[in-house]
Amino acid sequence: MTRLRPPGPGDAAGDDELPVVEVPITEALDLHDFAPREILEVADAYLEAAREKGYREVRLIHGRGKGIQRSRLRALLEGHPDVVSFHDAAAERGGWGATLVELRPNEEPEAGP
Repeated sequence: MTRLRPPGPGDAAGDDELPVVEVPITEALDLHDFAPREILEVADAYLEAAREKGYREVRLIHGRGKGIQRSRLRALLEGHPDVVSFHDAAAERGGWGATLVELRPNEEPEAGP
């Protein structure tokens, strides 16, 4: 998965190309590493990439805090085309600070003639 970094201090004014950061696709994504404004875009791209890699369940680690990121993520998951279901992780996997997401299986290629 890749993501674009928004322009920040030291970036050339008017520079249309932003640096790309590669994020490995594993069974879990810790969203603490991203700015709050990036979380929905990153989670959306991650879910798509995880499904393409064949994952059926992934864990989004958003933290406990006041529950704002959890609520935002759940709103994204509600209508996401790759998501079958989601729920809080078990206590030993993050409790309500992480959301387990069941993904649709990849489409099987049609058999040839």
